[in-house]
Amino acid sequence: MLIEFYGKGCPHCVDMGLIIARLEKEEGVKIEKYETWHNEENSKKFESYDKGRCGGVPFFINTSNDKFICGEASYEELKAWAKEPASSAGKK
Repeated sequence: MLIEFYGKGCPHCVDMGLIIARLEKEEGVKIEKYETWHNEENSKKFESYDKGRCGGVPFFINTSNDKFICGEASYEELKAWAKEPASSAGKK
């Protein structure tokens, strides 16, 4: 599963929104999005995935391999993150 945590009004998140839309359209991937600044439940969900690795938004995590991106990224970086295969190492 591909997840983005963002904050409403975050300029970096707005910039990433355009890249996400392009990636979803061109590559057919789906990224679940959770707003964390104004939603306490989503903020708690963010903390459970972040585990102190980023501490802010935008934060992207690929739950199939635990790879993450902290902050803004290029289209190519986001595409590589989204397309990276699942990892079997260390997974139960």
